[in-house]
Amino acid sequence: MPENSDHRALRIAKLERLRARGIDPYPARASRTHTTAEAIAAFERAAEGERVEVEVAGRLMSARVMGKTTFGHIADGSGRIQLYLRKDDLGEEAYELFRRDIDLGDHIAARGYMFRTRTGEVSVHVEAFELLAKALRPLPEKWHGLRDVEIRYRQRYLDLIANPEVRQVFITRTRIISAIRRFLDERGFLEVETPVLQPLYGGAAARPFTTYHNALDRTLYLRIADELYLKRLIVGGFDRVYEIGRNFRNEGISTEHNPEFTVIELYQAYADYGDMMRLVEEIYATVAQEVLGTTRITYQGNVIDLTPPWRRVTMRDAILELTGLDIEEHRDLEDLWRQAQERKLPVSKKTTWGKMVEEIFGACVEPELMQPTFVLDFPLEVSPLAKKKPDAPHLVERFEFYIGTLESGNAFSELNDPLDQRERFEAQRREAEAGDEEAHPVDEDYVIALEHGLPPTGGLGFGIDRMVMLYTDQPSIREVILFPQLRTREEP
Repeated sequence: MPENSDHRALRIAKLERLRARGIDPYPARASRTHTTAEAIAAFERAAEGERVEVEVAGRLMSARVMGKTTFGHIADGSGRIQLYLRKDDLGEEAYELFRRDIDLGDHIAARGYMFRTRTGEVSVHVEAFELLAKALRPLPEKWHGLRDVEIRYRQRYLDLIANPEVRQVFITRTRIISAIRRFLDERGFLEVETPVLQPLYGGAAARPFTTYHNALDRTLYLRIADELYLKRLIVGGFDRVYEIGRNFRNEGISTEHNPEFTVIELYQAYADYGDMMRLVEEIYATVAQEVLGTTRITYQGNVIDLTPPWRRVTMRDAILELTGLDIEEHRDLEDLWRQAQERKLPVSKKTTWGKMVEEIFGACVEPELMQPTFVLDFPLEVSPLAKKKPDAPHLVERFEFYIGTLESGNAFSELNDPLDQRERFEAQRREAEAGDEEAHPVDEDYVIALEHGLPPTGGLGFGIDRMVMLYTDQPSIREVILFPQLRTREEP
C-alpha cells in the first residue's frame, strides 16, 4: 500500500474508484459481534478445537503484504488484534481491492474465525471484510512514536491514535472522577449543578471571563468558582453537597494552569476545616487504592505516600522552618519586608502584611512540599470567605494542601457571620479600587443568604486536573486535559 508525496490526492482517487465499483466508502452502519478484546477473550475461553467465529471492526494500523497473504492489525477502543487475509479465502477481486484501495488509517470490519499463528499471536482468519470509513489523510509520519507537542495538543485525535499511553491517561482520569463520585455518594453527599454563567463572579481571587446576554441586556461572567452558590444550598437545608465541573479564570497558561479547568467543590454542614482535612486524606487514599491499586505513587521521580495521616503545619511554622523568619514577630508590613530583604528572599513587596506572608510562603515553602502536607491558618487579608481563628483573629481557619510541590486544593471553616462577611467584602472593594484586579466583588445577594443563617460549615475545593497529573505522573496540565487551550500558532 504505497504512499507518495500527495497522500490525500491518492486516497481521494481510491475513494472515487471504490464508488465507481458501487462500494460506499462511508456506509451508514457497521456490524460487529465482538470488540478486539472480547474476540481474544472468547478464543482463550473456548475449548480446544472449538471454532470461534467473530466479526470485529477497527482502524487499520499495520499491513504486511506477502504475495497471496497479508497480515495486518486493527485497533478499536478496547485494544488491537491481528488479521490474516488470504487470496484463496477472499477471492482475487476482494483481495486485490484490499491490497490496492485500503490504506492504513481506514476503518474496516473483518469477519472470520479465530486461530493462533505459529508465533503464538491470537488472530482472525478473515473470510470477508468491509470498508467502514475511508481516511483521506494518513497517520502522521512516525505515528507510532508521535512526540511533536504541537501536533499532539492541537490534533489530540492523532495523539490518541499514536500513543496508547496517552489514551490510558484519560481512561485513568475518568476512573478517578467516577471513584470520587462513589466515595461522596456513599457518604451522603448530594451532587448538584450551579450556574456557570453568573451575574456576579466570586468565590476566589481571579479575573473572570466576561460575556454578554442579548435577551437580558446584561453582562454575565463565566464562573471562577462554585463556592457561593453551593453555600446558598447549605443555607437552604442541604447538609452535604458537591459539584464536579468547569471553572474559568482569565489568567496565564503554564504547565500548571489552563484557563478552563475541572474542579470539585463540596460543603458539609456542622463541620470545620479539621473535618475537611480528614476528608481530603480519605478521598485521595481511597481513590488511589481503587484506581491505581496502591497509595504509594511516583511523581516525577519522587515516591509519594498518600496514606493518612498527612503532615499538618501552620503557615507560620512552615515559613520559619525554611527561612528562619517568624512572621508573628514581624506583624507590620514594612518590618516584614525589611526582614525579607535582609534574608535575600526571592520576593517582591506586597500591599498588605497578609499578601506579603503569602508571597514569602509561595516563593520559599511551596517548592519544598513534596510529601502530602496541609498548610494551616492563612492571613485574614487573603481569605475573605474563611472564618477567623478565635485565638488569633488576624488569621483564618483555612488550609491548602500540597502534593508533589503542587498546590492541590483549598478549604475553610466557612465564614457564616453576615456582618463580618459584609466588612470583608467592603475591604475587597477597597482593594479593587486600589487596582487589585483579582479582588472579590461585593455580593449583596450572598450576604442576604447568610443573614438567613448558614450553620457552621466546612468547605473544600480541589483541582481534578492536578489530581490526575499526580496519579498519572504527568508534568504538565496539558497532558491531562484532552483539548488544552493553546496560544495561536505562529505561521512561518
